[in-house]
Amino acid sequence: MSQDYGQVENLQVTVLLENQAGYDSELLGQHGVSFLIEVGYGGIGSESRTILFDTGRFAKPVLYNMEVLGVDPQAIDYIFLSHCHYDHTGGLLGILDAVSRCRIPVVAHPDLHRPHYKVKPVFKPIGMDPQCSPEAIEESGGQLILTDEPFSLMPGVVTTGEIKERVSFEEAPTLDLQTLEEGKKVPDRMKDDVSLIFIMPEGLVIVTGCSHAGIVSIVEAATRLTGVDRVAALIGGFHLLDGKDERIDQTLEALKSKDIGKIYTGHCTGLKAEAKMLMQFGENFCKLHSGMQIKFPE
Repeated sequence: MSQDYGQVENLQVTVLLENQAGYDSELLGQHGVSFLIEVGYGGIGSESRTILFDTGRFAKPVLYNMEVLGVDPQAIDYIFLSHCHYDHTGGLLGILDAVSRCRIPVVAHPDLHRPHYKVKPVFKPIGMDPQCSPEAIEESGGQLILTDEPFSLMPGVVTTGEIKERVSFEEAPTLDLQTLEEGKKVPDRMKDDVSLIFIMPEGLVIVTGCSHAGIVSIVEAATRLTGVDRVAALIGGFHLLDGKDERIDQTLEALKSKDIGKIYTGHCTGLKAEAKMLMQFGENFCKLHSGMQIKFPE
């Protein structure tokens, strides 16, 4: 059943870090994602808050790009981690140090610190850095808020919570991932993959990290949760880089059937999927790069 979470009046998403830095740019690009999201809400005498969505692989390129873009780290009110992978969480401690305040909410799924590995082509830990322990996060000024349920940050802004219902072709992540349960290796379904929903008069703006839960399943979860069918924009990675042709085509077919305005993607989406999206969505498809700014209303 949908719930009334309120609405956001205006929204600006600044790409602090992405794989690509763009043409003729002094900004840095690196494999990973970090978005600065400035949210205005509240009607007359409206208020605003700033969310840092993911922290990239390292803090230094994110903080460098912040300086070039004129962004003060101390303006950050919340940090949201979309999932455990190092290219989305590795910069957390360094950015918390730059914010230099106590009790900065760090919102994520309870499974954030679980053992997590990829196994092809070779075994490799790809989850949270052991140095980025819950204790280290707290010591650096963060206050962990770990929940698998939808969590409202402010009027018109809510997390998806864990994506517990997935469309059939998105049941398994595109990566072969494992975790440990009672000392035994088991498949990891990326239950910690969580996205942010911004509810606006023109529809939903959904921001994802890698969409390991499946971008179609994420869209369907967001529309069920909010009762809003119109999606003004999807922003983030869709992790079709290593998806088979059939899965890419099923994803595009499902997205095309929904009421979606613009798609801003990059990072882990993959060249093949991006090329097909460009052909399907035309001018409503945009390739992310460091420094890009996306505003709503436009």
